Amino acid sequence: MTLNAIGDLARGLTLRTRSTEIKSQIETLSYEMSTGQVAEVSGRVGGDYSHLLDLDRKIAQLDAFSIATSEARLFSDAMQQSLSTFSDSLGEISGSLLAFGTSNQAVTHAQAADQARNELDSMISALNTRAGGRSLFAGTATDAAPLESADTLLSALRTQLAGLTTVTDIRQAAETWFNDPAGFEAVMYRGSNTTLAPMQVSETERVELPFTANDPAMRDALRDVAVAALASDPSLGWSPTLQTALFTELGVDLANAKDDTTTMRAQVGAVEARIEQAATRNSAAKTSFEYARNEIVAADPYETAAKLQTVQFQLESLYSVTVRNSNLSLVNFLR
Repeated sequence: MTLNAIGDLARGLTLRTRSTEIKSQIETLSYEMSTGQVAEVSGRVGGDYSHLLDLDRKIAQLDAFSIATSEARLFSDAMQQSLSTFSDSLGEISGSLLAFGTSNQAVTHAQAADQARNELDSMISALNTRAGGRSLFAGTATDAAPLESADTLLSALRTQLAGLTTVTDIRQAAETWFNDPAGFEAVMYRGSNTTLAPMQVSETERVELPFTANDPAMRDALRDVAVAALASDPSLGWSPTLQTALFTELGVDLANAKDDTTTMRAQVGAVEARIEQAATRNSAAKTSFEYARNEIVAADPYETAAKLQTVQFQLESLYSVTVRNSNLSLVNFLR
């Protein structure tokens, strides 16, 4: 009978080789258990990665849209809050002018003018609001506050109204200065007349917030509140009767201006709704693509755990055999 045997050196080499193979399998299975993905994707896709790469591209694209919708949401929410503050100021001052203007008392006129001055500060501050480091109402000049201070506005307008003694002349002079490119736009507005480009919130949808502090509705509201703030200015010398008539007209027009602001807020609200809808659709699409990708590369946790347990047992058995072989010798046998 022929006996085939290998030497001790060859046996040791064989055991070490087998040990390395088993450890490699354990490492692979441990990776699959911890990540939930197969280590050898090529086998799953049959060497064709095109579908998997397309899913990865779509998921990455939706991640980018997620950031875009978050920024658009921040911008639109901040704009809505600013317009709310602006509208509230218009409501407060229009009511006060209509109420105070009927009393024909100097102290009441002064109070109305002071309130107009305070509301003018609030309105300019609202239009100078920034979100995410960008100005909301400066058009494409997002690095600059769109409006100068209320003091700058009142100083320039005071010069235009000096010497006028009728409501018609006062309002016409204010309107002319505010509409003149060398007037309000040159003195007060530091933004751009180019509105912001539409924001891409999905692969097929863009939203737009085309409002600036130089829009006619904004200018008209600022104009009327600024005129009211100057009504009791001693340097202009307007009589209480003139102030009463002026307050009455301004109060009515500012109430109408509040309606214009409400319309703008409704437009922003519609944009906010579209952003939320786009975000929801993007999230659903991403979940679908991630599920499809997972179906390709996912490792079955139960199967992987069973294989890992089997391989670990094989390694333990190999160690036992190695120890027993290392203890085999003629001397130990003869004892």
